[in-house]
Amino acid sequence: MEANTDKPTKEAVRVSCRNCGQGLEHVFLDLGVSPLCESYVSEAGLREAETFYPLCAYVCGNCFLVQVQDFETPEHIFREYAYFSSFSQSWLEHAKTYSDMMIERFKLNENSFVVEIASNDGYLLQNFVRQDIPVLGIDPARNIAEAAREKGVDTLAEFFGQALAKGLAKERQADLIAANNVLAHVPDINDFVAGFSELLKPEGVATFEFPHLLTLIQERQFDTIYHEHFSYLSLFALEPIFARHGLRVFDIETLSTHGGSLRLFVAHDSAAHTETDKVNDLREHEKAGGLDSLDTYLGFEAEVRDLKHNLLRLLLDLKAQGKTAAGYGAPGKGNTLLNYCGIYPDLLSYTVDLNPYKHHKYLPGTHIPIYPPDKLAETRPDYIMLLPWNLKDELLEQLDYARDWGAKFIVAVPEPQILE
Repeated sequence: MEANTDKPTKEAVRVSCRNCGQGLEHVFLDLGVSPLCESYVSEAGLREAETFYPLCAYVCGNCFLVQVQDFETPEHIFREYAYFSSFSQSWLEHAKTYSDMMIERFKLNENSFVVEIASNDGYLLQNFVRQDIPVLGIDPARNIAEAAREKGVDTLAEFFGQALAKGLAKERQADLIAANNVLAHVPDINDFVAGFSELLKPEGVATFEFPHLLTLIQERQFDTIYHEHFSYLSLFALEPIFARHGLRVFDIETLSTHGGSLRLFVAHDSAAHTETDKVNDLREHEKAGGLDSLDTYLGFEAEVRDLKHNLLRLLLDLKAQGKTAAGYGAPGKGNTLLNYCGIYPDLLSYTVDLNPYKHHKYLPGTHIPIYPPDKLAETRPDYIMLLPWNLKDELLEQLDYARDWGAKFIVAVPEPQILE
């Protein structure tokens, strides 16, 4: 008897939408298999088996939420985390600008209460603490929560959801809740949003920042898809979710962070905050961009495949010319890019990162070694690939010294190119 070698097709896969519960059958982008993007490998770990999970993003045909399947629990992914916000100077400046604006716009003072969900190492809330405004950070990563406490930021090492919010609200509700780049990280998006309804004061404001799905599609930012990001977000998909929990969007800002993000200002339905024209403008912009049409989502995979081939062709050509290449940064998006494209140390000999937590470890999957930044000056590679392309301007300024030996720079998104 012959063995059955038939593989299940994409069409045979059936999972349920994490928002509306409808079966998922439309593939947005299949990135093959990949390890968890923040699971950096130690020297000893190189001799152990590494777990790879399918990394396939679907779009719900009912509510249009783009999402990946759950293969690991948030407890496994986030209890010890390698990403520290304070290692990015531009992100610290972004947080300071936000804090100053919120204090001024909503007249926050020592009688107010500010909460941040996924508060990381206190990078944002420290600005409120300096103004004597009471704060609470909530972040499940114990190592990062401890770093925040050392900065004087009161931090609770827990996952946020409706149950936790109810308990906190019995003591005190929030005037402002910040949720920067966390909404994508929660598998139960309804439970998470319900928590804001509980914790927010009747006239309080919650702000949500996240990379904009429309920009992801238009700029081919496929490497922002990884297992730690369960959902990929738009106003079109989010407004029904907020409405389900008695919340509404009343203002919007577009941001340059993470390659193009949105900041939504959200309040209770009954709150006095007046909806600005920006909200309807974005609704029309997303509609014009095709976010209400499945065809927009189903055409993305072919574009990403072309990008992959072009990047590999570029690196292989440089290798054939005898040129050397190294990376800068060890971000989650870089691991999606490298694993999907099949880039290993033969093409990118190493990468460097400011975060000492990652030094002398290896990127998950590709096992590219990670060194401190001074490794670049020691080895003088001909090309430096900027893996956190969203910080391109900041990194080019930091790496200006590399031009002394003639180094050039590579970015992969939205199209592989060499920067002089």
